Amino acid sequence: MAASGAVETAPPGATTASSPDPAPSLAAGHLFRPISAEDEEQQPTEIESLCMNCYNNDMNREVVKTDSATTRIPELDFEIPAFSQKGALTTVEGLINRAIFGLEQDQPTRRANKDATAERIDEFIVKLKELKQVATPFTLIIDDPAGNSFVENPHAPQKDDALVITHYNRTLLQEEMLGLQAEAPAEKPQEEDLRNEVLQFNTNCPECNAPAQTNMKLVQIPHFKEVIIMATNCENCGHRTNEVKSGGAVEPLGTRITLHITDPSDMTRDLLKSETCSVEIPELEFELGMAVLGGKFTTLEGLLKDVRELVTKNPFTLGDSSNPGQTEKLQEFSQKLDQIIEGNVKAHFIMDDPAGNSYLQNVYAPEDDPEMKVERYKRTFDQNEELGLNDMKTEGYEAGLAPQR
Repeated sequence: MAASGAVETAPPGATTASSPDPAPSLAAGHLFRPISAEDEEQQPTEIESLCMNCYNNDMNREVVKTDSATTRIPELDFEIPAFSQKGALTTVEGLINRAIFGLEQDQPTRRANKDATAERIDEFIVKLKELKQVATPFTLIIDDPAGNSFVENPHAPQKDDALVITHYNRTLLQEEMLGLQAEAPAEKPQEEDLRNEVLQFNTNCPECNAPAQTNMKLVQIPHFKEVIIMATNCENCGHRTNEVKSGGAVEPLGTRITLHITDPSDMTRDLLKSETCSVEIPELEFELGMAVLGGKFTTLEGLLKDVRELVTKNPFTLGDSSNPGQTEKLQEFSQKLDQIIEGNVKAHFIMDDPAGNSYLQNVYAPEDDPEMKVERYKRTFDQNEELGLNDMKTEGYEAGLAPQR
């Protein structure tokens, strides 16, 4: 919102609106108000300022003129453009004096060069000086698109009939002049394709805490979706980790994928296991819970080997704390798992992901795979609770954000 103000001055002795009740008088013989810790008001001292030329206060109104303000006096067809002078805190008389000083500054040079404009400028300076005497009323207009200029009302809080303040909406040209109007939008740059780039950022090794680098890449899985693969390789201790994050949101339905392993070639199927996916092998009475092994993008063989390593190298089943009977069961489990990996034993491999962000390659795509079954199901309340969806409100949440008073 911009503002412009106009004040009409009156000749000396002209009648003006009555001023409000004066502040309490100062103590006799004191120019300034006594300073006391018990004075709760602590107001500044006001001193009447008198013009030494005309001995009147008609030209003593305080004025705040910013850089963006234009000053005009219509009676003289006089204008000071915006941004031609620095902002100032002054008075009406001070504005006129400033204009006079600016015009007189180069007059000696103009006269020396016998410039024809020098005489006309001298005549105009005389008119400006006559304004200071307020021989006739004149109008001072300060137009500030920024709305930050000010002309004092000496009768405040009462209305000043000589002062008019008008608020208006800025034009596009004024917005641009103030730097508020955005320039014409440039051509939209082409979006960077991150699918073909490997991004790197510094991190620390989770084993030895030495500085390391993590590589991150966006990968499009055919017939599925985009995933983010992150891999860390520590040059200090040789530790390697990899993690897969889904590039999309939680799907509306959960996904259960069942593969009947009948051939060694099934071990080469690409596999994406998200953090919310559980794995089951009924023939081994084995179940891997959600979040175990984290997110992985590997092959079926790679995941089964990770499962074998997780089970056989469990520290609670090794050493003095191991139970002979439990050790035999683990060895038997490992042997059966190896037979499945080698393709000697048929088995069912089940992936159950309530978030719907896991994937197992269909080698017959786009046709159906006769050995693989993909089911979509509605999640239970408990599954939504584990995913944190029961307390998540995605529609109509704006109504609950009304400001509380």
